[in-house]
Amino acid sequence: MEVVQVLHMNKGNGDTSYAKNSTVQRKIISFGKTIIEEALLELSSNYDIDSMGIADLGCSTGPNTLSVISQIMDIVRAASGHLRRRVPEFRLFFNDLYSNDFNSLFMLLPAFYKMLKEEKGIGLASSQCFISGVPGSFYGRLFPSNSLHFVYSFSSLHWLSQVPVGLESYAVKHLNKGKVYISKSSPQSVVTAYSSQFQADFSQFIKSRSQELVPGGRMVLSFLGRKSIDPTTEDGCYQWELLAEALMSLVKEGLIEEDKVASFNAPYYAPCAEELKVEILKEGSFIIDRLEAFEVDWDGGAVADTHNEQGKMMVGERVAKTIRAVVESMLESHFRLGQDTMDVLFIKLAEIVGNHLSKTRTKYINFVISLVRKASHINLEAQPTD
Repeated sequence: MEVVQVLHMNKGNGDTSYAKNSTVQRKIISFGKTIIEEALLELSSNYDIDSMGIADLGCSTGPNTLSVISQIMDIVRAASGHLRRRVPEFRLFFNDLYSNDFNSLFMLLPAFYKMLKEEKGIGLASSQCFISGVPGSFYGRLFPSNSLHFVYSFSSLHWLSQVPVGLESYAVKHLNKGKVYISKSSPQSVVTAYSSQFQADFSQFIKSRSQELVPGGRMVLSFLGRKSIDPTTEDGCYQWELLAEALMSLVKEGLIEEDKVASFNAPYYAPCAEELKVEILKEGSFIIDRLEAFEVDWDGGAVADTHNEQGKMMVGERVAKTIRAVVESMLESHFRLGQDTMDVLFIKLAEIVGNHLSKTRTKYINFVISLVRKASHINLEAQPTD
């Protein structure tokens, strides 16, 4: 499975689309708003910027993307007014992999531009807003040197650049049979392969951004992780455990081959805080300003009583749709399932998730990290090079 070619959130605005099933991601964004505001206020206070380069890495599609941009522009405009400075023009870059649904995202822009003009006064008579799409993997360079002032990424960096070495679908020996990610029953070689892949990817991400951000530039990253140093704990991997259970139920019914499950491993890794700190400090270009952990309900905080059958069904379906919107492209690529079989899979997953959450309210752990690009000499009166 070539991750860069097949990984994308479900496209369009249909019932199983990411645009309609990204409540969890919206909740995660809300946790990061205060940290984004702090980072932008620091940046605006320290530099008088004429043209601000801002990049959303792993933008996906749907209204969540533009809501963050709108918030960022509000913060910068308010800070500029407080400091009695001219509001900078905004150079906004939306990045995701090549197969991302950029078309649906761009179709939202006319209404967004109209809102900026009518509600915020951003038009020809005021500051300008220039939006571009930048397709490609963020595990490498995407922008010219010293061209960005602020970078953020939400709900993306837990995705790896590839399935860990030795766990690819074409491997001679399948080391993680019956599972699709790290689990309590996975051999140590599987855990090591995932950890090593994350270290390599995250290090490359940090190195690339250090070249693209101006000295003193800011970065806010938010992604799923785990509290424990043990990668097999429930808060880091249990959603994959339940997906594996749903897949194996289809094996028993003869709808998919067991060997197909044995050869599938998700290109995903939920790190702990210690792993993040190690890679950031090792690379050496950034100062960690803040590192916070938040708990997020699997269903995004829906109000439902999971102790009755209707409540279990509602929550299970909601979580299953959220997971489907994110992983369906990978499952289609690997298992070659028809639409009917895919529907059966996620009906099974909804039942399994509903039963699980009726017994224990397992939560996602989400990290938000605020970083500052180092400089040997930062002149607070000087403007960074655009």
